[in-house]
Amino acid sequence: MNPLTARIIFRHSLLFVLTFLSASFTGALFVGHTSGLPDEFILFSGEGLALYITEVVIWEGVLFATLLLAFLGVHEFGHYFAAVRHRIDASLPYFIPFPISPIGTLGAVIRIRSRIQNSIHMFDVGASGPIAGFIVALIILIYGFSTLPDPDYMQNFAGHETLNEYIEEHGTFPDEPVTDTSQNEAEVMVLGNTLLFSLIASFFDDVPPMWELYHYPFLFAGWLGLFFTALNLLPVGQLDGGHILYTLIGYRRHRLVARCFLVLVMTLAGLGALPLIQMIASEYDVPEKLVAWVLWGILALTLLNRAFRGNLVWTFISWSVVLLANLVLLTVFDPTVFSGFTIWIFWAFFIVFLVGIEHPPVLYEVPLTPERKALGWICMAIFLLCISPNPIYFTQ
Repeated sequence: MNPLTARIIFRHSLLFVLTFLSASFTGALFVGHTSGLPDEFILFSGEGLALYITEVVIWEGVLFATLLLAFLGVHEFGHYFAAVRHRIDASLPYFIPFPISPIGTLGAVIRIRSRIQNSIHMFDVGASGPIAGFIVALIILIYGFSTLPDPDYMQNFAGHETLNEYIEEHGTFPDEPVTDTSQNEAEVMVLGNTLLFSLIASFFDDVPPMWELYHYPFLFAGWLGLFFTALNLLPVGQLDGGHILYTLIGYRRHRLVARCFLVLVMTLAGLGALPLIQMIASEYDVPEKLVAWVLWGILALTLLNRAFRGNLVWTFISWSVVLLANLVLLTVFDPTVFSGFTIWIFWAFFIVFLVGIEHPPVLYEVPLTPERKALGWICMAIFLLCISPNPIYFTQ
């Protein structure tokens, strides 16, 4: 382990502070109160009230950033302390500020600087982060549900006049998104539901719809915690889920599962890519359906060939499965159902070019203890409970 010098601590602390400020600023744009007081009262009070409103917005953003970074920090320090315990050379967490992101950050990572020697160490480092982070996300989410305000809470936010009229008339949220035409709102952002989120929500009243969830700091931060946990538990490459599943079933079985999982990811990506390409092609004087299928077919073949390192059998069988599944699903279902699936195009590129699908073998294969096996399968269950095929999308 490299010693923690003052310079190293300062560097990581600075990244944390910058990420906190970035998440506070962008978080305030979502969860900060922006209305709820009469216009004439604002004009009458002048700067004093303007400052008050600004402080409310700022503190809502700070609350959101605190909750989000609490999850990210606990997740990454779970990895870090597991590495320290096994004398594995690892860095402190690098928090990544990204002000133009909707949440102000790209997350956090630690860097493992030495090769992990055996399966036990691999499992402990891989599983400690998701388990620790999941517990924090669950606590945040349950607290958010247990302290939910009534639907009139939405009156605190500008640009929701039509929604608030519906709430005043019916006393609850509508089943479908409503937009205020006077605000020229064309689309609303919807967060994808998951099995676990919907299960917890079923025990509480006044639960907001998924298209207004980002106005509730505890629910939004808790949902993001589940979302990031699921992404880290994707069972491929050297993601946390790849580490865990590799130690549970071994190199050969993991390679098979990871390859099949990539085929699933590519299928989901195609469901998002084909309607998107067709929509873009419709702006030109070309046969848009043909163009969409040709372009997606070429892209899918290129990605699969790279992922399988030129293995023609796996490449062409997987390519055929992806295109056939795309054809059947887009024929049976309305393509608008898959409007949120475009994010899987990004994840396909991320897996193929950055993560990889196969997990490199460790030096010493050591059987996991029964307790570790149980925790490993719990992690895989958490992945299934927290993943959403359309995590974030926009709708009319």
